[in-house]
This record gives sequence, C-alpha cells and structure tokens, in this order.
Amino acid sequence: MNYLKLIRFKNLLMIGGMQYALRYGLILPILNHYELRPVLSDFRFALVVLSTLLLTASGYIINDYFDIRIDRINKPNKVLVGKCVKRRSALFLHVLLTIIGILVGLFIAYVSRKEIYALMYIAVPVLLWYYSTTFKRHIVIGNLVVSFLTGIVVLLVVSVEFAMLSKVHGSSILRTEACSVAWFWTTGFAIFAFLTNFIREIIKDTEDIKGDKAVGCKTLPIALGIYLTKVFVSILVVISITVIWLLYFFVEELHTIPYVVPYFVIAFTIPHVLLIYKWITAKESKDYHAASGLNKLIMLLGVLFIVLAGQMF
Repeated sequence: MNYLKLIRFKNLLMIGGMQYALRYGLILPILNHYELRPVLSDFRFALVVLSTLLLTASGYIINDYFDIRIDRINKPNKVLVGKCVKRRSALFLHVLLTIIGILVGLFIAYVSRKEIYALMYIAVPVLLWYYSTTFKRHIVIGNLVVSFLTGIVVLLVVSVEFAMLSKVHGSSILRTEACSVAWFWTTGFAIFAFLTNFIREIIKDTEDIKGDKAVGCKTLPIALGIYLTKVFVSILVVISITVIWLLYFFVEELHTIPYVVPYFVIAFTIPHVLLIYKWITAKESKDYHAASGLNKLIMLLGVLFIVLAGQMF
C-alpha cells in the first residue's frame, strides 16, 4: 500500500482514464464520423498509456525522494520515503520505471516512425528530474513545467493516432477535416488540463509554504505573498470558466450535446465559484488542501465531459 501511495495511484488512474476517454470517447467517434478506420491497435494504444503512467509514477517517486525535508515540515505524518519506503528502494524503483517507460516510448516512436517521440520520451524524465531538484524551487518555472507536461499527455493521444494514420494513408491525412477537428477539440482539452493543473500547482505551493521557506524555495506565494497569489489564482479561475462559456456560445456544435447547459452549470460553473470562495477564504494549510481537492474534482469533471463531447459526432 505504501508503494501505491508513493506512485500516487489515484492520480495515475485519472491520467490513464483521461487518455482512454480521449481516444474512445472523442478521437474514434471523430474518425468514425469522417469514415476513417483507426490504424493504431488497442494494444499499442495501451502501450502509449503505459509509458505515460510509468514516467509519471517515476516522476512522483523522485519528487518525494528530494522533498523529504520539505515533507517532514509540511506533512510529517504522510512522509513515505525514508520512513515507510527505504530511500534506496525508492531510487531503484524510480530508475526501473523510468527505463521501462522510455523503452516502451521508444517502441511507440519506432512503430509510428516519429523520431520526435523518441526525443520526447527521453526528455520527459530529464525534465521531471530537474523539476524535482531545481525547477520547483524557483518562482513559476516548476509550475509551468508540470502543467506543460500535463498538456502534452493530452495531445499525445491525438498525435500518435494521426501519426499512425499518416503512415498508412500518407501525409495528406493530416490536411483533412477529420485531423483538424480532432486536433481542435483535443487542444481545447489540453489547454483546460494545463490551466487547471497550473492553478492546482500554485495552490499546493501555498499549502506547502512553511516547508518551502525552510529549504529556501522561491515559489509564487513566497515571492509575491499570499494576498497577491490569491488575486493571481482567482483571475486564472475566472479566465478558465469564462473561456468555457465562450466556447459554448461560439462553437455551435456544443449545442447538439445532450444536457450540455446543465453540465456546464453544475460541473463547471458552480465548482469554479466554490473554488474561488474556498481559495480566498483559506487561512490554514488544511483550507488550501481543501481548495486543491476541489480543483482536482474540476479536472475530473473536465475528463468526464470528454465522453459528452463525443456525442457531437
């Protein structure tokens, strides 16, 4: 059970579920709408998801490995590395998951004939290592790195799908309406994932401000102060919900989705409003933790909307 906590298995389930929802709830319905058959097999797509989860899990482990001092201050009862899991075992597991994740990723790069994937699967573990050791200790940089990688996880689904299609049908498939529509909607979800994760990262930094100060980190709450950080995050939340409703009013296809208005109100608007309230009124670490949990719920509801979005096709 300690090892499951170490790799954040609940987060991994959400990430894997998001990739599966994107492919089977959105991308494949789009391909079917334009009378295209997928080339990427279910097994090879499962390998894409597996590589994502392996590298993500390895990132969680190495982050905990280097955060022992911070975690002993912020959450002493939840420290795993060095307490429940030996440091040597944690480092070995990180290396093992990283190697397997890279090898699986290189196989995906080989079968799709995309050298850029090989570079990506090698670069991601490097970024996660430097995030844990350096980036997260500087203002905004660490937040942006993690949020950027979250967006890449979303875009990878459509990218691999059409890479395989172009291998069979030629590059002309990339200039079809099916490709542009698939990329449009997936990019929308990627931006949503980036923004919500960016917000959550800053909330977590505020929750962990005591430990971060002790080890000399310069996160946003430490550099700007709590008040300005609350203003900044509140603006981001308002931007997020505003963009969601602008999409509804300007993208007519959304109007064809059953129960889309109730979903936008109940699943997006109300949670965003509650998030602003909890965030602004938060005073203690537990209050910020509650706000972070609510933001994670918003991310989950965004993933579930993928299934509804597929009803357009």
